[in-house]
Amino acid sequence: MNTAHCLSCAALLCLLSGCAATTTPVLDSHFGESVTLLKSQQVLYPDAYRNTNPVSGIDGKAGVSAYQRYQKSFAAPEPQPNVFTIGVGAR
Repeated sequence: MNTAHCLSCAALLCLLSGCAATTTPVLDSHFGESVTLLKSQQVLYPDAYRNTNPVSGIDGKAGVSAYQRYQKSFAAPEPQPNVFTIGVGAR
């Protein structure tokens, strides 16, 4: 076989591979369905926006204070104790 014959066979195979049927149109028609299904399954109360009753719980000042303490806990974390001194001299 000469080089020209090999190249023409390779070119013919490349051209024929373009005619192969793909599953892309089938997959594209269902794109995003699984995400939409999972999102709808994770909604506990789909009609919650229709509820006009106020939420019962803590008041605004207590909520702000709790949130500020939570944020402060990350700004200045408590120091970790030395693991080698646990139980030493404690009586």
